[in-house]
Amino acid sequence: MPRRNPPEDYVHNDRWVISYADFITLLFAFFVVMYSLSSVNEEKYKELSKALTGAFDGAGLEAAIIGSGQGAIIGIGEEPAMPDTPKEAAPDLDAPDETESDQLRTIRQRLEQRIQPNVSAQDLKLVSNELWLSIELRSGMLFRSGQATPTPEADELLQRLAVVLRPYDNPIHVEGFTDDQLIETAQFPSNWELSAARAAAVVRVLTYYGVDPARMAAVGYGEHQPAYSNRTEEGRQLNRRVVIVVSRDEKVRRTLSAFGSQQVSKDAVSTVIATDPSEPKSSPVIEQVQTATGGKLFRQVVPEPDSESQEDE
Repeated sequence: MPRRNPPEDYVHNDRWVISYADFITLLFAFFVVMYSLSSVNEEKYKELSKALTGAFDGAGLEAAIIGSGQGAIIGIGEEPAMPDTPKEAAPDLDAPDETESDQLRTIRQRLEQRIQPNVSAQDLKLVSNELWLSIELRSGMLFRSGQATPTPEADELLQRLAVVLRPYDNPIHVEGFTDDQLIETAQFPSNWELSAARAAAVVRVLTYYGVDPARMAAVGYGEHQPAYSNRTEEGRQLNRRVVIVVSRDEKVRRTLSAFGSQQVSKDAVSTVIATDPSEPKSSPVIEQVQTATGGKLFRQVVPEPDSESQEDE
C-alpha cells in the first residue's frame, strides 16, 4: 500500500495587506479631521488683509474686532491718543563753591606752568572740568616693569606735583591701571595687586612731600578699565598708567572712585551728586565727627522732627 504524504499547512503570505489597509484607513480619517478643523474662510482673510494694509499705511494700532461669532479675529484700527508723558524735573544740584572751582582752575594753571613744560605730552596728560582735574602719568615713567617702587625720576616728578597740590584742600585719589598682560609673581599675584600697589606708592610719596594724607585715597583697577586698545604694543603701553584725580569736593571724589574717573562723564557725576528734593535743606545728610581716639568719623544725620509736627500729633 503506497504511503501518503501528510497535508502541508497553508501559509497566508498576504496577511500584511489587512494591516496596511487599516493603516491607510486611519491615515485618511486623520487628514479628513485635520482638513475639517482648518477650513478656510476667505471673508475673514480678506478682512485681515485690509486691516494689516491699513496699519502699515498709518491707520494705527488700536485693536478692533473684525467679523463676528466664533471665527472673529482681532484687527487693527486707529491709534488711540496717548497721554502726555510728564517730563522729569531737572536735578537740583548743589551750587558749587566758587572757592573750590577756583582752586581746580588754579591747580591746572600751576601744573601747566611748572610741570607740563618739563614732561613730554606722551607721559603727562591733563584733563579738567568744573568737577575734577585728572593728571594722567605713564607707569613707564614712574616704575620699572613689574615693580611698584617709584624710580628716582618719578620721585622728583611727584615732589614737584606735591608742591603744587599741598596748599589746597581738594580731595585727591590716585587710580592705578595695567594692560591685559597677566602677571603672577610672589609679590604681585595679579594685576589687581600691581595696580593698587602703584597707586598706593604714589599716595605715599605725595604724603612724604607734604600733601595731607587725610585728603587722599588709592584705588587699583587692574586691567579692567582700559582707556586704549590692548591689541597693539603702543596701546598696552598707554594703558599702563597712574591717574591723580583732584576732585571739587568729597561727593565728587566718592562718585569718581566708584566708577573710575575715565569711565564716567561730567553729566553723569552731576546727576549722581544731585540733591534729593525730599532732603531737608537746613541740615546735611552726612556730618563729620571726632572719635574718642582722635580719629574722624562720617555718620548720617537724622533730622529732628519739627516742633509744629509734634504739636499736630
